[in-house]
Amino acid sequence: MYFWSGSGWKVFYVVGFLCICNNFIANVDGSIHDYRNEVFTRQSNAFFFHGGSEGLYASKHLDSSDSSPDKPIKGKSFIRFESVTFVRPKESASKQNEMQQKTGLVEAIILEVKERERIGGSFLKTNLICCTHNLSKEGYCNAGEVIIQKNVDRPEWPKRFKIFFETTDEEVLMNPEVVEIDRTGMYYLYFMYCDPQLKGTVIKGRTVWKNPDGYLPGKMAPLMTFFGLMSLAYLVLGLAWFVRFVQFWKDIIQLHYCITVVIALGMCEMAVWYFEYSNFNSTGSRPMGVTLWAVTFTSVKKTLSRLLLLVVSMGYGVVRPTLGGITTRVLLLGLVYFVASEGLELFENLGNINDLSGREKLFFVLPVALLDACFILWIFSSLSTTLEKLQMRKNLAKLELYRKFTNSLAVCVLLSIAWIGFELYFNATDPLNELWQYAWIIPAFWTLLSYSLLVVICVLWAPSRNPTRYAYSEGDDLDEEGVSLTSSVITGDMATKLDRNVVYGLGEDVEEDKRE
Repeated sequence: MYFWSGSGWKVFYVVGFLCICNNFIANVDGSIHDYRNEVFTRQSNAFFFHGGSEGLYASKHLDSSDSSPDKPIKGKSFIRFESVTFVRPKESASKQNEMQQKTGLVEAIILEVKERERIGGSFLKTNLICCTHNLSKEGYCNAGEVIIQKNVDRPEWPKRFKIFFETTDEEVLMNPEVVEIDRTGMYYLYFMYCDPQLKGTVIKGRTVWKNPDGYLPGKMAPLMTFFGLMSLAYLVLGLAWFVRFVQFWKDIIQLHYCITVVIALGMCEMAVWYFEYSNFNSTGSRPMGVTLWAVTFTSVKKTLSRLLLLVVSMGYGVVRPTLGGITTRVLLLGLVYFVASEGLELFENLGNINDLSGREKLFFVLPVALLDACFILWIFSSLSTTLEKLQMRKNLAKLELYRKFTNSLAVCVLLSIAWIGFELYFNATDPLNELWQYAWIIPAFWTLLSYSLLVVICVLWAPSRNPTRYAYSEGDDLDEEGVSLTSSVITGDMATKLDRNVVYGLGEDVEEDKRE
């Protein structure tokens, strides 16, 4: 029996979204876990509060002889307790005997997720978390304390710190402690008490979690390097596009401006994320303003990238000069996607700072996945219509262009579908983040895929001296219809037939655009 697998997770499910809203009006902390009069939750015969969970790498230089909070921290990985205070209700304090020195016990327990079965009575075939009088008599534990089975290979783990209330005091301050991490893993911190008379006790203060190279949680640390590399990649793409843009500035079409905006947003997004992570790694806190900018850049860029794919698939600027009556629907889908994407990004970056389990994330991943599916269906439906038009008009240059684009997009979609399935499976089967060291690959894949598609569009629709190979021209329909008729037998009333076919062809295209 896992002592956290109960009401604690259920409560978190209910208030997950509210945590995000609360962070809009509070400071966004990183690896500094703040406790502001937090309450304990009942589980079995114990009361517990989840103090934090993060992936931590082992210290580069171990020094267990000095537990002072003032010792050098370079290259160290640790969890530090700062001003952690417990406050019990006045009623509970007044019932205590003034002659008794220790009148209430609260325990701070740090464990690696692999050792979770050592907390509680699971090894004794019982669901109890706190030691009872009978178990104490059998020598398994001390009555009134949390049951912990010591690890023979690591005798000091799980770590336990005991904090006692004295006489009738309502508050007790925990001594400053530093727990150095000697083994890489996912670590959990819990504050627990067994005495029912302490019901209503709250905790305040904070703990600081640090990895050897900075304050970034282990799950996020590889992303800082990744964002730095992607910033350079977008810079290279932007410079290449800018040179081409300036070289053929007289032949620029409106679609080129849309592509330029997406490249600029991608460059800004990666740069802002890199500096945000760098600041987080150095200070242990995340300024809300910078994080909001990064989150918004990501959501806007993702939305505009999908809209760009959609309007290109519809033949905007190539087969049709405008989107006509479907503009409102396109913008509405973009708006809904932006809201869903922003919610997911806020959950991941402005919510609880712990390395959260994947099950909560499903509530925000699923709407984005469904909207992505809507984009995919609409994009391929539009591509089918565009290809059909180009085949009817015998425009081989544009047809070849769109076939290359369709093949590239089909490969990306297949990869996306497979990756969505993998992501859902990964989050659902790793509820305790035991695979935290590989979790960064999931968001990195989407960034790489988006960048790859943008590169494909830049190559296919690059500015050139001959923009007519992909640009819309009012005379395309007339010329192409006329060419398609030259193979017919010339008769005396050829001009009349030609005019009728031209008018009929144009009318058909107009009606088709209206239907779309």
